Amino acid sequence: MVQTQPKVSYITVEDEFSGQRLDNFLLRELKGVPRSLIYRIVRRGEVRVNEGRTKAGTRLRTGDRVRIPPLRTSNRSLPPPAEGLAVEVETLYEDDYLMVVNKPAGLAVHAGSGIKAGLIEMLRHQRPNDRFLDLVHRLDRDTSGCLVLARRRSALRRLHEDLRLGTSGRDHFKKTYLALVLGVWDAHGSVVEIPLRKNAQRGGERMVIPDEAGRYAKSRFTALDYFEQCTLMEVTLVTGRTHQVRVHAAARGHPVLGDDKYGDREANSWSRNLGLRRLFLHASELGFVHPVTDGLADVDNPD
Repeated sequence: MVQTQPKVSYITVEDEFSGQRLDNFLLRELKGVPRSLIYRIVRRGEVRVNEGRTKAGTRLRTGDRVRIPPLRTSNRSLPPPAEGLAVEVETLYEDDYLMVVNKPAGLAVHAGSGIKAGLIEMLRHQRPNDRFLDLVHRLDRDTSGCLVLARRRSALRRLHEDLRLGTSGRDHFKKTYLALVLGVWDAHGSVVEIPLRKNAQRGGERMVIPDEAGRYAKSRFTALDYFEQCTLMEVTLVTGRTHQVRVHAAARGHPVLGDDKYGDREANSWSRNLGLRRLFLHASELGFVHPVTDGLADVDNPD
């Protein structure tokens, strides 16, 4: 059944949603309204904040008054966000403020270029009673493992601040990965400090490359097990740059197996012939300070 909202409505932004983008605020309030329509009514000025025209990316503040025009919405259950995404995702930890899930390899964390929906859209569909659910950080599509989501905007703000502090060397947010890399890593491991530059162009594809003019990046690699042609490594991130583990490993001459972007083509072909058909990078452990209790939260997912 399709219903028409009878008249203009006004919503006052609560403290919990201060700092949220207008488009995400509307998507939560107007369940069943397509994203394209959200952007259209904002662009036309039909949505207003404190009586003024605004943009979809505007960050809302506590007490802002949001005008919403009459809209046609459906009161039926929402369809799955995209065919093939109705999958069960293992929950490793959950409370009233956050949850940690085990993201499968091959599942994007959110919609994007060429991707209609990802893990966050799928979870919002599966959990319609959650008023707020958002990503605290991200994992590459082909990387599996621990991923933190916030169930309160206040928790999201606190965890984002801890992530920012972590990049300055404080142990507020610890990320540990397991990686299977090509070759025998010498001396049981090492600390890799190589600056990285994002969005460099190679053959029309955006890449992250080692560059002295890039952003400081530091990873600690420790060998856990040796095999004939590869090494199982534990990698602890000191900084959190895009593709950091993959680029640092490749820069040391030991690319992650199954890495089609930064890896070794022959090694990837060899591993596929053995039936190993994925990027061998797994977010195995997270350690962070709980945003409300201030207790240390450790989530371990070695599988």
